[in-house]
Amino acid sequence: MATNIGMMDGAYFVGRSEILAWINSTLHLNLSKVEEACSGAVHCQLMDSVHPGMVPMHKVNFDAKNEYEMIQNYKVLQDVFNKLKITKHIEVSKLVKGRPLDNLEFMQWMKRYCDSVNGGGLYNYNPVERREASKGGKEASKKSAAQQCTTKGSTAAPRPPSSHARRNNNDVSSSLNPSNVSAKTQSKPSMALAAYEEQITELKLSVDSLEKERDFYFGKLRDIEILCQNPKIEGSPVVAAIKRILYATDDDHDAPVAEALSPINEISEEKGSFETQKRKNILDIDAGITTSSQRQRLSEASDVHCGASPLTSY
Repeated sequence: MATNIGMMDGAYFVGRSEILAWINSTLHLNLSKVEEACSGAVHCQLMDSVHPGMVPMHKVNFDAKNEYEMIQNYKVLQDVFNKLKITKHIEVSKLVKGRPLDNLEFMQWMKRYCDSVNGGGLYNYNPVERREASKGGKEASKKSAAQQCTTKGSTAAPRPPSSHARRNNNDVSSSLNPSNVSAKTQSKPSMALAAYEEQITELKLSVDSLEKERDFYFGKLRDIEILCQNPKIEGSPVVAAIKRILYATDDDHDAPVAEALSPINEISEEKGSFETQKRKNILDIDAGITTSSQRQRLSEASDVHCGASPLTSY
């Protein structure tokens, strides 16, 4: 069961369209944007769909508009996480702001978790009935049902015209009909508006992603700065070089970096010369030991050769 998954997991590459289709089909809603679920009520019901009866739906507020009302929904969600021993951190302060990227990432995690529970299958779950116990749940169901009816009506195929209508259409040219001209004229701005809205959403996601990456690397640099302020290592040449690199400005270019690295290069050179001298001393010691051992063997051999053998003297 997926509770904590890495940022490079495939779950975080699921698109917004797939996420919205999953939410709307599971809960019988009609959301058009992922950030519309920033109140936390949708997250609570998604957990209720995979763990029936675990979520107190009477405490969930689908009509939450203010941040303090949304926070209450996330408290309910956090209680459910605690009961199920889910260690996923909920960044409430970011989610309630309605930022697209933060809400998309958390909803991607929700989908991965729900799919991991019983294979993502729902057994006899009635989302509309469960939502009626919540504050604003009935209104949310009615609103989604009305929007679905409107969508179906607009996408329904037109009825075939009668013979009388066909005769009238033959008498009047469609090119001279002002209603057709106005309809075509109105459709072009609506399509352009939809394209602009799509571009704005993509730009918001890009900005949120860049801000998140910036905060990540700033946190790393801050950790390095705190480590360099440790009294035990603050006087080290390496720490001094790191500080000079951290606090270098754009006007400094490459010169301060080279100067900052010079103490490290000196240390490495001193260490290299020390290692070379150490190896030389070891070789000299080995040579001395070898020479002395050879002399000792020659001395022992001469003693044996010159000494009188007991057998010969006998």
